[in-house]
Amino acid sequence: MVERAPTLDFICHAILVLGAALICLPLYFAIVAGSLTIADVQKVPLPWLPGDQYWANLEAAWAKGNFTRLFLNSAIVAVGITVGKVAISILSAFAITYFRFRFRMTAFWLIFTSLMLPVEVRIVPTFEAVSNAALPLQWLIDALDVGAWLSPLTGKRYEIAIEWNMINTYGGLILPLIASATATFLFRQFFLTIPEELCEAARLDGASPLRFLRSIVLPLSVSNIVALSIILFLYGWNQYLWPLLFTTDKDMATVVIGLKHLVPRADMEPAWNIAMNAALLAMLPPVIVVIALQRWFVKGLVDSSK
Repeated sequence: MVERAPTLDFICHAILVLGAALICLPLYFAIVAGSLTIADVQKVPLPWLPGDQYWANLEAAWAKGNFTRLFLNSAIVAVGITVGKVAISILSAFAITYFRFRFRMTAFWLIFTSLMLPVEVRIVPTFEAVSNAALPLQWLIDALDVGAWLSPLTGKRYEIAIEWNMINTYGGLILPLIASATATFLFRQFFLTIPEELCEAARLDGASPLRFLRSIVLPLSVSNIVALSIILFLYGWNQYLWPLLFTTDKDMATVVIGLKHLVPRADMEPAWNIAMNAALLAMLPPVIVVIALQRWFVKGLVDSSK
C-alpha cells in the first residue's frame, strides 16, 4: 500500500524544482548572454530576457573558433578514446577472469594500483613518450651499441637515432589515454557475475575462447558497454590537459582548446556573448549522446538483473 502524504510530496517536489533551477540557471544565463550584443552583455546586472543576436553570435563563434575543424578533431579523439578503452578493457578483463596463467592476479592488482596514480605524476613521462614513441627502441639500440657493429665493415663509426614524434597527431591525442584501469575493473566485476555454467556449456560445445566472448559474454555486456561508452565519450570530448600538451598546431586542437582561445582576455574585446555561444556549441554533442542513449545508460548503471 502506498501511503499518501501531501505535505511530504510537496516538500519533495519543491526540492526537485529547486535543484533543477540551480542546475539550469547558469545554462539559461549562458543562453541569454549568447543572444546579446557586446554592449548589452557588459551591463550590470545582466538582462534576464534573451536578445535578438543569438544566431548572429552563433555564426560568429563558429567562424572565430574554426569549429568545423575542431569539432572533427574532437569527434575523432573522443570516439578513438572510447573505442580503444572499451576494446582493451574488455579483452584484459576477459583474460584476467577466464584464463588461468601465472601472475594473473599480479597483473590485475598492477592495473588496479594504477588507479591511484595522480595525473600530475604521468604528465612528464607521457609527454616524453608522445614526443618520441621510439624511445624504448632507441634505448635498446644504444644498449646493444648497434652502430659499432657496422664499423668493421665500413671503417666508420655510426650513430643510429630513431624518432617517432606523435605531437600534433591523432595518435598522440588518443594512444596515451587508450587504457583504462577503471573500465577493466568494472568489466571484470561484471564478468564474475556471469554463471560458470555458461562457460562450461560453451566448452562442452567446443566453443573457442573468442567464440565464447563474441557469442555469450559480449551480448550480455551490451548495456554495460553502452553506459561505459557514454562516460568515456564525455571524458574524451572534455579533455583539456592532454590536447593542451600534445598540440601546437591550431588545426589539431580540440573544441575545448578552441573555446579557451575565445574567452576574452585583458587585451581583447570583451566578447562574452561569443564565448557563451561557443560554450553552448561545445556542450551540444555530449548532450545529444546522453539524450539519445539515456535508456541504455540508466540500464547499464542500475540493471539489477545482471
